[in-house]
Amino acid sequence: MAFAARFVLALSIVAAASPAFAARKAAHTPAHAAAPTPSPAETPTLLGVSKAWTAYQANSPDGKVCYALSKPTSVLPLKTARDPIYVIISVWPGRNVKDELQIVPGYLYKEGEPVFAQVGNRKIEFFSRNDATAGSAWVKDVSDEDALVRAMRSGSSLTITGTAKKGTKTTDSYSLAGIGTALTRAHDACGK
Repeated sequence: MAFAARFVLALSIVAAASPAFAARKAAHTPAHAAAPTPSPAETPTLLGVSKAWTAYQANSPDGKVCYALSKPTSVLPLKTARDPIYVIISVWPGRNVKDELQIVPGYLYKEGEPVFAQVGNRKIEFFSRNDATAGSAWVKDVSDEDALVRAMRSGSSLTITGTAKKGTKTTDSYSLAGIGTALTRAHDACGK
């Protein structure tokens, strides 16, 4: 799926999970530049909440998509203005994709700066892309994705480090409590 379509889906996910974010974005986005709003058929359906993780199912241009997402339990630095922050793990049966990780940092990334995810001593590099007013990051080497998801299922915390466009270095920590159940719900709903 093209970056723009993946990015629109990520914004839809964030907007669905955070009505305040959707209202704030709508207020600051010119009508001609607004991302398409999901139709009622595309509104994500809650599959369940499991501790720090929530599972959803939605429709996309590529068909059904299921995902688990979580918000950080701590963010550094504390006084940096950011939009909602998430880690999303998606299942796309129409694209034959299982467990695609995406980081939504709540800011634009600094071009060329690496983004890292770490569980225990496993540290994986991500690449970042900015689109208009938000950034996202995905695993740089797809062959690392399965190993990272396995580490997340058995780990207790995930740490994401990145650099904002203005040079601010950020560290976001996530609890991995409930990730196994949330992913199982996403896999079951999407038949993967």
